[in-house]
Amino acid sequence: MRVRKNSGMTQPLYELPKAELHLHIEGTLEPDMVFALAERNGIELPFESVADLTSRLQFTDLQSFLDLYFACSVVLREEQDFYDLATAYLKKAHSQGLRHIEMFFDPQAHTMRGVGIDTVIDGLKRALDDAFAEFGITGGLILCFLRDLPVESAFAVLDAVAERAVAGDLIGVGLDSAEVGYPPEIFEQVYARARELGLHCVAHAGEEGGPEYVEGALDALKCERIDHGIRSLQNPALVERLRASQVPLTVCPLSTVRLRGVETMAEHPLPRMLEAGLLVTINSDDPSYFGGYVGDNYIAVQEAFGFSDAAMAALAMNSVAASFAPAGRKAELRGEIAAWSGRR
Repeated sequence: MRVRKNSGMTQPLYELPKAELHLHIEGTLEPDMVFALAERNGIELPFESVADLTSRLQFTDLQSFLDLYFACSVVLREEQDFYDLATAYLKKAHSQGLRHIEMFFDPQAHTMRGVGIDTVIDGLKRALDDAFAEFGITGGLILCFLRDLPVESAFAVLDAVAERAVAGDLIGVGLDSAEVGYPPEIFEQVYARARELGLHCVAHAGEEGGPEYVEGALDALKCERIDHGIRSLQNPALVERLRASQVPLTVCPLSTVRLRGVETMAEHPLPRMLEAGLLVTINSDDPSYFGGYVGDNYIAVQEAFGFSDAAMAALAMNSVAASFAPAGRKAELRGEIAAWSGRR
């Protein structure tokens, strides 16, 4: 995709139909909902107020974010909590153009607190079903393994959801949490088992870790998509491999800035990735922590780089191409994006 600059632009990007492929549902937990769920579930929080929690949404690196992320996630206890969380996200994201979602969730963060994995899945799945009925949003759930936990824990989680995977309640597996020191190769056999269950495979790689983490996700885990992947640019041979194979990279611009992967949006490598011919998509990652939902990320990108509306529509097309949606749904979404472009 060629990137073209434009000046004097409007920002109609909330209306641009799009898919989101890199979204941690626990990362949509807004401060006011943290306190509402804590009260509902009788949980004492380590924060004095919503304002106190909001003041902590400044991070020096990935680990500083993860510490707060897990501290807030303790309020999620019941099926209704997960339903309410996902429903709030889906309504918000729909207002910013969301048409298809492949939603990450972290079961180990909940099962270690005694929350049953079916409780998590049932709440999220019910929210997705209702969002389809109300908004026409399609998608599914991607179960993420916490890479800094023992691989035996990942196997246990996968065994626990095997029947639901076969039944179609899950569409894939992913790998997240602290990256450095936990290379993809550790989870090679877990991913082999996931493929046996018919699940798609994605993984976070090349966010904190170097390009070798991306190579490991491709070679050992046989990943169909790479989440983040921005450090791939450090290895020209890897860049050429990604360009030739068109393995998608789910980039999260506001997240990268807030986690100090780059200091400013202007320094984000997205333009270089596009110029290199990589299949890049725009996503929000953990929007309640990083200052913007999916449409906000599109707007931030356009404002930072002066991309034309046509270039932004091409990025939305990338999100559809990179998704695991059926061919018929992809055709529908492409038609919606083309119609939006025709009105510009």
